[in-house]
Amino acid sequence: MGCVHGKCCTRYPSPSVSGSRDFRELGPYCAQRKHILTQSLLQFVPVPSHNFTLEYSVLTQRGYYPDSPDKENQDSFGIRTQFQGNPSVHFFGVYDGHGEFGGQCSNFVKDRLVENLSSDIALLEDPVKAYTSAFLTTNDDLHKNEIDDSLSGTTAITVLVIGNTLYVANVGDSRAVLAVKDGNRVVAEDLSSDQTPFRRDEYERVKLCGARVLSVDQVEGHKDPDIQTWGDEESQGDDPPRLWVQNGMVPGAAFTRSVGDKLAETIGVIAVPEVSTVQLTPNHLFFVVASDGVFEFLSSQTVVDMVWHTIS
Repeated sequence: MGCVHGKCCTRYPSPSVSGSRDFRELGPYCAQRKHILTQSLLQFVPVPSHNFTLEYSVLTQRGYYPDSPDKENQDSFGIRTQFQGNPSVHFFGVYDGHGEFGGQCSNFVKDRLVENLSSDIALLEDPVKAYTSAFLTTNDDLHKNEIDDSLSGTTAITVLVIGNTLYVANVGDSRAVLAVKDGNRVVAEDLSSDQTPFRRDEYERVKLCGARVLSVDQVEGHKDPDIQTWGDEESQGDDPPRLWVQNGMVPGAAFTRSVGDKLAETIGVIAVPEVSTVQLTPNHLFFVVASDGVFEFLSSQTVVDMVWHTIS
């Protein structure tokens, strides 16, 4: 599964085509040409406070699973332009559902998170605090909903554009990447850090909460469970370390933070986002927000190279 947004920041005026501000219609401006990678219509939204325009396109599609050719695409995306009625504030989010009811979880969180965030009257005063509150409230809302999230949930990678500043909030192993012009090169700069047991700080945190951290081969007895090193995500992507309850074969989570996953919360999986802040400069060309359906197979630099090749 994979879901991706690509955004560019341009100084050119947007088309004078009016439309809905509802995020399901992907913004108020639309150009009659398609993004070469996503093959969907390019959208434009102005940021008048700093005199530039955001150009963006979206794509979501079901991944290929040889053993499950009809597997549901559990990813979703949400866009809300002119956040809180402010023409210089815009929101983008990608949600990667997992578990039996992962698709329902990602769609619920897609809608509820943006509602909780937009209803915070202190959002512009303290975006980081508002983000944390919105994620935790959304997690509670999902628990109280009729959706069974005991072994299902979703990651969430979101970008809030406030003028010329990006606020990136991440829960899980989806990712946001910024393309930065460095001389004659365009370099990928991660705006988020994947929250998995590969990260030592996250590993130690969930271990303190009672999680067993083992790969599937270790759980099944094919490898020594006492070896608590797994290399890196690139070399061990097919059998990563996962979180398990003591003396049990669940939940097998390859992430350490998510929204939902009520059982996994008992062993340290949390919905607290990590929030990073970036002030845009002329050297910042575009950013990509995507699920691990993309980044499990492609490096951040490869993704940036692909986008840059199509627009340069």
